[in-house]
Formats: sequence, structure tokens, C-alpha cells
Amino acid sequence: MSGFHPFKGRVSRHFGESLSPDDAYLSLTKLDVDSIRNDWLTDNAIAFWEEYLEHEKLKAYPKASISLLRPSMSFMLMNTADPLTLKEVLPNFSTTTHIFLPINDCRNVEQPEGGSHWSLLVVSTIDGVAFHYDSLKPANDAEARTVAKKMGELLKCPLKFVDMDDAPQQENGSDCGVFVCLLMQHLLLKRLLMADEKEKVSMSMAGRNVNASSGRKEMVKIIDGFRKEGERRRTRSASPFRKDNPRSKSPPRIGDENEIK
Repeated sequence: MSGFHPFKGRVSRHFGESLSPDDAYLSLTKLDVDSIRNDWLTDNAIAFWEEYLEHEKLKAYPKASISLLRPSMSFMLMNTADPLTLKEVLPNFSTTTHIFLPINDCRNVEQPEGGSHWSLLVVSTIDGVAFHYDSLKPANDAEARTVAKKMGELLKCPLKFVDMDDAPQQENGSDCGVFVCLLMQHLLLKRLLMADEKEKVSMSMAGRNVNASSGRKEMVKIIDGFRKEGERRRTRSASPFRKDNPRSKSPPRIGDENEIK
């Protein structure tokens, strides 16, 4: 799209970012990390988790054609009258089998990090079905149905909307984003990627529990791991003797011995 952009800060902060595996945690601010520790997850926190799943998990399955849309993309779909105008900025879904979309209930296009609830929509393009997992039913029903309808228009295939009655339910008002991240991880890694090509995959979450507290700790641990690895890489690359250090043209000079104390 060109000219006036109706989504302002919310999309400009997140949309179109593509981080390398080594620097994925760099997209996170202190606010984002604090939200993962004990608060309502920000858009960026969920986008980070999707980056992590793509680079660290999906990469091991090169034949998989699964798309994890960022929160900003889902937000644009929900708030754009004609979804076909977004084709140039959205991924090409022509060979995609499944699409994961975090759904937010914010309707104010000028409000960055707006909304009060997250849920997860999983679209099976090969089955023509949109599965909705809401941990605070039926909070995001209208928003999810809107996005599913517009995804159907983009795919040129009307989608059957299935409200997953057995979606695990949260026990407070702040865990919805963590539920989205953990459900996304489970459905991606334990269901879709583990299925045999002749097997019918169950998308039910009956009998499955989500431990949000453990999930938050896992996410923070992963972020700390990225941070420490990034620091190690920067330390190693700073050496002037490394071939891959473009900033160094000469070996280090010895300082004045009087400076040594």
C-alpha cells in the first residue's frame, strides 16, 4: 500500500521486521520482557515467540509450508475493509497448508499495543477450516470470525469457522497471550509437524492443560539464552585477529606501561 497508512504506530513498530536467529531477542524492549515475566503480553512479545518458533523449530522441517502471521498482520486483516488490498504486504499463501494468527480485540487503529485480550486462530488451507482457541470464551469470537472471513477472501476459499469448545481456559486476566504462545507451540510441534502424511490430525485440546507460569519461565529462559549467546558472539567478533571482523585493519597496539597499575 502507499500513501496514508491507517495503522500508524502499531504496525510500524512490528510489521515487516525480519530478525536473524542470532539477534531475535534484540526486538524486545524491557516492557516486552516484563510483560512476559508477569503481565499481559505485548504484540512484540508474541512476535518474538513466532520468530523463535520459525528460526529454531520450523527450520528443521524444510518441506513444511506453515505461516506464522505476526500480530500486526492479523490486526491489519481485521481492520481493513478489503483484504485483497493487503496481498502485496502479506506472505504468498499459494502453497501454504496452515496459517497461525494471533487475534487481538483492539479495534482502534491509532492505538499501539491496544486491546485487552488475545486468542489464537489456526487456518487449515487444505481443509478450508479456521479453528479458534479462546482462553476466555467467547471474548474474541467476533474478531476471530472477522479475520477468518477475510482470510477466506484472500485465499479465495470460504473458511468453515470452528469454535474450539475444549480450548484450555485461563484463571486470571493476564495469561491470554501466554496461552496463545503455548497453544501455538503445541499445535505446531506436537500435532502438525509430527503427523504422518496419511494421518488425520486432531486439533482438539480436550484434556490438555496450559501452565502459564511455567510457560513464562520457559520464554524468559530462551530470551536469556539468546542474550548470552549474542554477547559471546560480539565478544569473539571484536578480536582484530578474526578474519570475519570487517572493522579491524591492523593488530592491537601495546599501551604505555605506565598505564598498567
